Amino acid sequence: MLRDHGDEPVAIAMITASELLHGVHRAAEPSQRARREAFVERLLAHLSLIPFDLVVARVHARLSAELAAKGSPVGAHDLLIAATALAVEYDVATRDERSFPRIPGLTVLRW
Repeated sequence: MLRDHGDEPVAIAMITASELLHGVHRAAEPSQRARREAFVERLLAHLSLIPFDLVVARVHARLSAELAAKGSPVGAHDLLIAATALAVEYDVATRDERSFPRIPGLTVLRW
């Protein structure tokens, strides 16, 4: 699916990097951890990382309040990812069909 988007930039939110690294540290076996770490480090070396800054914080705060008022809150990490994407006007590529489609203004690419 991402290949269909040609020259469009591919980047991840800083919280996504944290989630990937968390998966490395949760590995039960040293060999599994080494494989995961090698994969994640290769991935991070080739992707741009979008920082959490004041612009993202403002988008996050607004979205969080809007969704809570609707009685439709989204998980903390997913909301940070969405806020990051909206702040830099990027789409989100995900398999998550529950959280991201509920976020107003966010374009979700299913992959």
